[in-house]
Amino acid sequence: MVSGSREYELVLIGATGYTGKLAAEWVHTRLPADLKWAIVGRNTKKLQAVVEDLSKLDANRKKPDVLTVNLTKDELDPLARKTRLILTTVGPYMFHGEPVLAACAENGTHYLDCTGEIPWYYDMVARYDEVAKRNGAIIIPQCGLDSVPADISSYVLAKHIRKTLQAPTSSVTMTLYAFKTGVSGGTSATALNLFSKYSLKHLGESMKPYSISPVKPTAPSKPLKGESFLHRIFQLPYISELGGIQTTGTMAAVDTCIVHRSWGLFETIAKTSSQSDLSYGSKFRFTEYMRSKSLIGAASWKFGFNLIGLLLAIPITRWILSPFIRRFVVPAQGEGPSEEERKNDFMSYRSIGIADTPKQEKVMAKLEFAYGAYVVTGLTLAAAADVILRGDLKGTEAGSLGGGILTPATLGDQYVEKLREFGIKIRVGSE
Repeated sequence: MVSGSREYELVLIGATGYTGKLAAEWVHTRLPADLKWAIVGRNTKKLQAVVEDLSKLDANRKKPDVLTVNLTKDELDPLARKTRLILTTVGPYMFHGEPVLAACAENGTHYLDCTGEIPWYYDMVARYDEVAKRNGAIIIPQCGLDSVPADISSYVLAKHIRKTLQAPTSSVTMTLYAFKTGVSGGTSATALNLFSKYSLKHLGESMKPYSISPVKPTAPSKPLKGESFLHRIFQLPYISELGGIQTTGTMAAVDTCIVHRSWGLFETIAKTSSQSDLSYGSKFRFTEYMRSKSLIGAASWKFGFNLIGLLLAIPITRWILSPFIRRFVVPAQGEGPSEEERKNDFMSYRSIGIADTPKQEKVMAKLEFAYGAYVVTGLTLAAAADVILRGDLKGTEAGSLGGGILTPATLGDQYVEKLREFGIKIRVGSE
């Protein structure tokens, strides 16, 4: 494990960006006041401005140090050796993420990010999982809105079913039930660059549901389809427990891969230790939707979502559309919703877990927060950092694994409680 004698506990890369500033605010205001940390970038003036803004939030707390570092191996390796944890919000990760992750894996430094780029994650698992294990580095990508709600909802449901019904879980189905949130330029840049960076073959292989799971299911359960024949024809299920008509979830493919990696990691622990209760179940499957108010609305959203994906996948149409989208549709990179625009933001998820029993008992879970996507990403990153740095890390599943490229759920119950402490409502069963 990472030595506690390093100069810093946490280094945040990307604090001058939109999501990075929000993460810095959560770290400054909610992590222990004696935290030894620094913010890192290339522009000292902009970094100093962030420090001054943090001081306005809480002048009694210790200011972070400012370090000027380029994202090159020569400068990242020494940086990784002087801190216990690096948190980076600099994306797209397909262009900027690997040098940081590699430095952490190779130098035994813990790592957090908020990517949603499964093809990149897929490559990082292949290249650095064993390196991180060997050096005791806990590497947790996608520890933001992608994919904490899905991963933690699945974790608490599977654990609840195991505890109350003494049974494995056959499936978890989650929906984005209601929301108000904006989009940042960084997220938009990632979506536009994904198809130009990777071949369709690589995208298809890396986005398979169990692509990054260390084990594969022998006979996964079937997705929850809903009650209406009409809705089944259009692949728009009606699931009453999740609010009715369901359509394509914007993060469904991404979240599914992460949840299934958690499942695979827990299966590995269960089979190699006495902790059999950590297993979700050999047939486990995760499915994600977004609730719609009407069949027409659901069908329109699904058609539009798939059409945009198709157009971006074709080089000529991507070349034509990208400048228009960047100029007129989405914010510039580094920008996002203003504080005024973020007022009254919220997101609400509902999930249903089905026990792998003859009766197929159902258990409901809710995960809700009064923040938008980017504020909550800062929250989930800061909460994970708190668990890793000041929690009982050895008592988590991540600690049991000893290192590697892991998932938010491997931080276990401590992470669930820290998320609750920071303001996320997580309820399961009759809670």
